[in-house]
Amino acid sequence: MSPHTHAHLVQRRAVDVEKTADVGDDYHEEDKQRRRKRPTLSSTLAGLAIIALTVFYASNRAWPWDPQPPSDLPPFIREGIKQCEIIGRPPPNPAPATRERTTSDRFVAGTGAVWLKNATVWTGSNSGKEVLYGVDVLLDGGVIRRIGSSEAVALEGVDADEVDLHGAWVTPGLVDVHSHIGVESAPGLNGGSDGNTLKGSVRPFLRSLDGFNTHDAAFNLSIAGGITTMLVLPGSAGNIGGQAFTFKPRCTAENTPQSMQVEPPFRVQDGNWERTRAWRHIKHACGENPARVYGNVRMESAYAFRAAYTNGKALKDLQDAWCEDPRAQTTPFPQSLEWEALADVLRGNVKVNVHCYETVDIDDFVRITNEFQFPVAAFHHAHEAYLVPDVIKQAFGPEPPAVAIFANFARYKREAYRLSPYAAKVLNDAGIKVSFKSDHPAIDSRYLVFEAQQGHAFGLPWAEALASVTTVSAHTAGLDHRLGYVREGYDADVVVWDSFPLALGATPKQTYIDGIPQLVSPHVGDKPPEAQEITTHGDYSKEAAADVASRGDPDLRPRKKASRVVFENVKDAYLDGVHASAVNAGRVVVNNGEVVCIGPECAVAEDAVHVDLKNGTITRGLITAGSRLGHEEIDMEASTGDGLPYDALAVNSDLLSGVLVHGVDGAQFGTKGALMAYREGTTTGVSWPGSLGPARFIAGVSFSFSTSAPHPLAAGAIGTARAALQLTLDEEGADNNPSISTKLGVLRRLLRQKGAAEDNELGRAFEDAAAGRLRLVVTANSADHIGALVRIKRDIAPALKLTIFGGAEAYMLADELARAHIGVVVAPARSFPYEWSSRRLLPGPPLSNLTLPAFLHAHGVKVGLGLSGIVASSSTRLTRFEAAWAYANAPHVFSKRDAIALVTTNLEELLGLNDGGSKAASSGIVAYEGDFFSLHARVRGVVTAGGSSIDLL
Repeated sequence: MSPHTHAHLVQRRAVDVEKTADVGDDYHEEDKQRRRKRPTLSSTLAGLAIIALTVFYASNRAWPWDPQPPSDLPPFIREGIKQCEIIGRPPPNPAPATRERTTSDRFVAGTGAVWLKNATVWTGSNSGKEVLYGVDVLLDGGVIRRIGSSEAVALEGVDADEVDLHGAWVTPGLVDVHSHIGVESAPGLNGGSDGNTLKGSVRPFLRSLDGFNTHDAAFNLSIAGGITTMLVLPGSAGNIGGQAFTFKPRCTAENTPQSMQVEPPFRVQDGNWERTRAWRHIKHACGENPARVYGNVRMESAYAFRAAYTNGKALKDLQDAWCEDPRAQTTPFPQSLEWEALADVLRGNVKVNVHCYETVDIDDFVRITNEFQFPVAAFHHAHEAYLVPDVIKQAFGPEPPAVAIFANFARYKREAYRLSPYAAKVLNDAGIKVSFKSDHPAIDSRYLVFEAQQGHAFGLPWAEALASVTTVSAHTAGLDHRLGYVREGYDADVVVWDSFPLALGATPKQTYIDGIPQLVSPHVGDKPPEAQEITTHGDYSKEAAADVASRGDPDLRPRKKASRVVFENVKDAYLDGVHASAVNAGRVVVNNGEVVCIGPECAVAEDAVHVDLKNGTITRGLITAGSRLGHEEIDMEASTGDGLPYDALAVNSDLLSGVLVHGVDGAQFGTKGALMAYREGTTTGVSWPGSLGPARFIAGVSFSFSTSAPHPLAAGAIGTARAALQLTLDEEGADNNPSISTKLGVLRRLLRQKGAAEDNELGRAFEDAAAGRLRLVVTANSADHIGALVRIKRDIAPALKLTIFGGAEAYMLADELARAHIGVVVAPARSFPYEWSSRRLLPGPPLSNLTLPAFLHAHGVKVGLGLSGIVASSSTRLTRFEAAWAYANAPHVFSKRDAIALVTTNLEELLGLNDGGSKAASSGIVAYEGDFFSLHARVRGVVTAGGSSIDLL
């Protein structure tokens, strides 16, 4: 979008001016005090002393670093004096913007003003607790010009596009303090990744700015999630990966990395390359990544940091000595392209961002900060930071480092094993500032607010949760003097939300960057009144204490059981076609694992346990599919998993000829991921060989299992041992990957063959699939590839029960899929263009009218929700959130029953759990305290598959 045409994006709307709370000029007490401040006697005397010294030096001698040295000095001394002036500056400490700031340095000429009327504004001030109701916000000159009543804003006399928000929430734009957007670009093509170097572990001279791809398809998606600023870091392959830079994702007329920067530390000005007074940023990394890529075990990494900073200090000392008497020097000012950034770290001019997970890594780096005396802006990822908040407070500097963490993403490698869902709460209670970040594209930064929502649900108060993606992140990035708050004079980066931003499914109605609306004709709907209310965080003090006491590895096995339970105050029950509404619910009686009565008149046994669900919900147990759950505990640790299946297209061994791999043979139970999923209501997992990692065309046979079972022979542990035949069509990035046409040719031949040899199980499986006796599930995202599968079913095997897994572009063929009775498991539930085959995705509101699941459902396609990618295993516990998100953004398409079916009955059909002549074991039932579709519902009871009692959680 050209910034010069933004005025056409928001229609001018004349509305009645209503009386609102007049917060006037002094809406923020800190700004009021600042404006009223008068010079003190001491400050006056200090000023006079400086004037006297200036007069003295002017009459007797030149400053040691005269910005305009005499022309008779040699050029190398004149240049050195300029450098001395630069290194002699104090660290950046910009004063916060005030209403006197009327134009931003990023203002685009021709940008019209915007008058946001009747807003509910979370300002970020007063420790995040200030909310202004019914106020107007004027955006002009690229800044927030005025906040107040309609009358007060009107007095500014600015001709503006008027937008009545009807009470909608307005927040500062979201700040992603850890992103690789632009350097690890989408879609993922071989020439589009500039995140890491493989030429050395210590590279402080590399800069993310130099590899920043302005064509990244993720920019518009991130803006649609409310992202207005991101700190773009190099990757973490090495100990010092290079320098980071802050950008705004708004498209500029130049479409260059330089023009997208905010407060660049270096810039081209009037034809000169100059150092500004802005903060610099640098990326460090500890732990597994440098060890995996460069062989730097932790002892070597610690040495690498110390050696690097020794070089940085040596350069700093040489430069300082040169500047003590520059006119007497006979050699040029000491410079080193390799170490100058670290010398600047030691001068306090660089925000140091450290990728560190484990206690040992954090402790190592805290000691290094004190040895070389430099502060840390934030420890990133920091999965074990909640276990050592006091160690973090020992870091050198005026304030403890912030901690930039994930809300849930864990167990993908050893050092990520101990992340707790309550980490943000524990750190916040200990006085450590918490930021949530995306590590985009590991997590799509469009859903950064979802990270804050999870933190809030699991114990972080609402004000701190909102601050974790705005004010705290802005401070960590050194930009809180102009970003992260809704204040007069601050950058006009604000988001208008369709609901309270911490409500599940909250979606921007408009995102403004530098006062320019970024969403063209946004698709937004109305959310219910309860979605507009400030919510209370969940009380997980007991669970958080258990995680800390166990050093991050608590015993998650259910302990309390009962054979007879009465659930009281049940608002909704969705059980096998029976829906007890608010009128006839109230009580659900469970005896020996079965629901025996629903309704307020149900009789109750004397020995029954009563559980108050507080207007809660009872559903069938939820199902998860697409992760390594059930096959692996830690994704990057081969010893914790089943390994990868053989490649049927590459192996010619007689021993393997015709072999079909069964996922159930490699099943694992009692894993941390499975038990965490169980405690959140996901009672059934579906897995197949090689569901993560280098995929195989013939991936094997999937199976279903109980997430609470201790071992494979326990009652109900295995649900369906032979669920579906799994194929993988899209395999971008795999080595020696056969062509799509080759794979489809093999599929066509296998479906056509009849009377397979007795010892050829692979052939018999495809024969069963062609006859409709065994479901075929094919992982594919491209509409072209999906279309080819539709043709094969139509022409070769009309009886084939076919399911598409992934399906990012399936909406393009929705009618054809419905006619062919081909279902889709959308995985991930919210698509992202990770690969070329999914680049034409349907993004959902506010970029499109419908989400992909809603579009397919509306066109008669059977739909389920699944998982994919490295985030999949830890996301199994969030299955309920995905169903609730799908409903929240398409309530006109999905009923609540439909939304629950996305992760229950629809998956049973689409993944073949009820095929093969026998009904799958029940997925059990789950009782939630509170509304299933609320972020704050929590599981209170679970009946497992085949269980005769109920676990009370």
